[in-house]
Amino acid sequence: MFSRRTVIQTLALGAIVPPIFSTNAQASTSSPLIYLSPFKSNGELSKCQAEVWFVADEADFLVVTAFDAWRTKALEQGLNTAQVWVGDEGQWQSSDGRYKALPSLTTDVTREDDATAHARLLSKFGQKYTNEWGTWGPRFKRGLADGSRVMLRYSPKA
Repeated sequence: MFSRRTVIQTLALGAIVPPIFSTNAQASTSSPLIYLSPFKSNGELSKCQAEVWFVADEADFLVVTAFDAWRTKALEQGLNTAQVWVGDEGQWQSSDGRYKALPSLTTDVTREDDATAHARLLSKFGQKYTNEWGTWGPRFKRGLADGSRVMLRYSPKA
């Protein structure tokens, strides 16, 4: 179930952008990046934002990040809602905020700790980022195993 705003955005953007709000399958192959920003406890977007690699898992977006990254720390502090923008405008700091015009949705954030899911999703990362995976694949796998990295799941809010 999506909010009225999400449905309107989807309909308005449907001619230009794949319907990422109902399925992320096309988004996962057409965009190399998502942009993330957690919501602070007062409901405002954090100034901590980033562009990151991701894979789609049905309607969810998954990222692998350092255990001490702000994304992980925000979740540990109970900030479990984030805004996600899908597309590629390069580094967020040099984009002049252009990424904020990309299709977006509000998500719930959880840790994905299941080792079977890790293996399945790392395989998806490898298929998506083939050129870089020889370097980053072992780092992600090793980091998830030793706890220096975590996998975060961003699920569209109902």
